[in-house]
Amino acid sequence: MPRTGAVQRKTKETDLRLTVDLDGIGDAKVDTGIPFFDHMLETVAKHGALTLEVSCKGDLHIDQHHTVEDTGIALGKALDQALGDRKGIARAGCFYFPLDEALARTVVDLSGRAFLHWNVQLDQGPRSAMDLSVLEGFFKAVADGVRANLHIDLLTGRDFHHGAEAVFKSFARALRQACALDDRAGGVPSTKGVL
Repeated sequence: MPRTGAVQRKTKETDLRLTVDLDGIGDAKVDTGIPFFDHMLETVAKHGALTLEVSCKGDLHIDQHHTVEDTGIALGKALDQALGDRKGIARAGCFYFPLDEALARTVVDLSGRAFLHWNVQLDQGPRSAMDLSVLEGFFKAVADGVRANLHIDLLTGRDFHHGAEAVFKSFARALRQACALDDRAGGVPSTKGVL
């Protein structure tokens, strides 16, 4: 049975289409109007072994907030659709990802309960290719949409690009672990019998 999700979201702020396949091969086709953010989403697809398509036309003349947050909302909801009843998944994942001086850790539990712990300090700096302050809102929206307990920490890092990319890669790899099918798991991985 395919593990896919699709979301269309149209508001006065954004017009967005997103599809995800949990059993993809890392392919991505992304256009949000924010090249650095596109690069980060492509990184999620590659390291998460997802097939991901995102098209978003947002009110970037105002700022990047709506485009980034709405993409997170759509990604979270599409992941939730793709997971279905969550039977047979590993449920949890943890990954440390280094990128030169940067080291990020993500721990995820697809528990059915949404929570974000965000301990990421990134220096905006004059070279920053996007508004880095909106990244917390993106991951909060993803956690809410997929109903996951998500802890993200940037343990070390100075360069904004290295820090952000390490965060996205650690998230992708932890998500990949949590979404993986586990042959030994019988039914839903919870003593409650439901997630």
